[in-house]
Amino acid sequence: MKRRSFLKQVSAATAAGALVSACQTPDEQQPITLGVGLFTLPLWMERDFEGTLKKLADIGYKELEFYGPYSFSTTSAHASWDAITPSLPFSGSGYFGKTPAEVRALLDAYGLAAPAMHTDLDTLSSNIDGLGEAAAVVGHKYAGIAAIPEELRTSLDDYKRIAERFNEIGMRLRPYGIKFLYHNHGYGLVETEGEIPMQLLLEETEPAYVAMEMDVFWTIAGKADPITYLEAYPGRYKLMHVKDMTERVVFAGDGGKPEEWIGLFDKMADAGAGVLDLKGILAAAKKSGVDHYFLERDMAPDPELTLQTSYNNLTALAV
Repeated sequence: MKRRSFLKQVSAATAAGALVSACQTPDEQQPITLGVGLFTLPLWMERDFEGTLKKLADIGYKELEFYGPYSFSTTSAHASWDAITPSLPFSGSGYFGKTPAEVRALLDAYGLAAPAMHTDLDTLSSNIDGLGEAAAVVGHKYAGIAAIPEELRTSLDDYKRIAERFNEIGMRLRPYGIKFLYHNHGYGLVETEGEIPMQLLLEETEPAYVAMEMDVFWTIAGKADPITYLEAYPGRYKLMHVKDMTERVVFAGDGGKPEEWIGLFDKMADAGAGVLDLKGILAAAKKSGVDHYFLERDMAPDPELTLQTSYNNLTALAV
């Protein structure tokens, strides 16, 4: 269902209200609330879930973003994860053996919230009830995907179809109080067949149902400028992965394969310790309407150093 079809199906008042809310100017003097994408420290989470939450809270982080698969994820989602775990130094994911109620109790105990979760398209299509029930307990307000499967983005027509699918999933999530999120990687940010796929997704998805999560590192590696997108699409980016680079790098290819992403992990730096203009990017993000900022350094080699250094640097930016 394309965006223009959606607009015919929602009332004028609802649509107008959603668009006004999406474009409201935030208080640019209010400091951002820092969170952590848990793929930054998966081994810590697997070994000591509660101890890690305490560590994050003690440093000053307030929000978390989980990644799947979860107990309610589909068989295919678990099979995809099982296929890659032999190459990883950890195997845990989702809620790391905890029930949603146990997770919520621990979050509450340490003054943390988990507004967002990454999952997969199959689970969003096949078990949205199970996801919605868990999200209601834990407190997730956004649920979506970290990447579009390669086989679903081989052409511009594929991107048009995926935009329709995002809209449909977002509409189905609405009764649970959840908005669908799409987190970009490096693909889709340069022109193909006369259009830029990421711009197509932004223009063909309905703001009332679909939010974007900008990954600063992958946007730059994909040959695009974060500030340009934030300024061009106010209200669409509601979440952000805050990352830094040891040096400015771009993908040799189109950034569409996992091995290309993993190949750039060693170019990641602790936030504020690299070469990116995070102060400028975060200022643009606040003005654009980003609400949730998650520090992420994929599988950080020294999580304790990354967490503390990044927190110190980002709070010193006074954004």
